Amino acid sequence: MAWYLNNYRCYKCHRYWATDWSCACDDECPYCQARNATAIDSVDLTNIVVQENDAFIVLNSPPTAEHHPDYWEVARFSSAKLAEDFIETLDREF
Repeated sequence: MAWYLNNYRCYKCHRYWATDWSCACDDECPYCQARNATAIDSVDLTNIVVQENDAFIVLNSPPTAEHHPDYWEVARFSSAKLAEDFIETLDREF
């Protein structure tokens, strides 16, 4: 399932916050509880790269993820560039 880091600015109190979720959905302000605040931008975290020692691991949030990304390993690479290039091929496939 797609996974996003959504960034918000409250239309009432003008404070900022971020939450991660499976879609770019409206949220409630954690400061003043204003409802239906729309994300000002979202970062796609469906496929990410993490470094473990000398390896760069591509992780994917699977379609079965619901309340957490439940990342699973897709591939390992010797460089961050190779891992990022691999993610670009995944993004083009879907």
